Amino acid sequence: MPTTVAVITVSDRSASGARRDAGGPIAVEAFRAAGFDCPDATIVPDGAQSVADALRAAIAGGARVVVTTGGTGLAPRDETPEGTAQVLETHVPGIAEELRRIGTAELPQGMLSRGLAGIAQGALVVNLPGSPNAVTSGMPVVLSVAGHVVHQLDGADHP
Repeated sequence: MPTTVAVITVSDRSASGARRDAGGPIAVEAFRAAGFDCPDATIVPDGAQSVADALRAAIAGGARVVVTTGGTGLAPRDETPEGTAQVLETHVPGIAEELRRIGTAELPQGMLSRGLAGIAQGALVVNLPGSPNAVTSGMPVVLSVAGHVVHQLDGADHP
């Protein structure tokens, strides 16, 4: 049975219907193409509490990997890292560092992403920036470790 994953788009404009979610579907398609069970993205408004609540709901619903898109920048409502920090039990900084490295190589503003990565209640959680290009670049990083992380969380030994 394929591993269940979830994608959460964090955007006031997408949540209100003022803008189409462009990043979430890219992440969903990447997960599906890699053989994961991934429903369509959930869209929530910006804000730490909405992010924390959505992460908890996704994990309670069985997701073993959760990717958020959006809300990682410096705008006043960009609180995805703060909401994620409320849920994480263990930080995995190498994933976030690699995402920033790749993002910065593509565009200097990539270094401004404040996204986190870590473990919450037996699930890997990774924050991606919201731009479609950043999601396209970041998903291979997530996919390169997602299966291994889930196996490790389930008590498997290193290959």
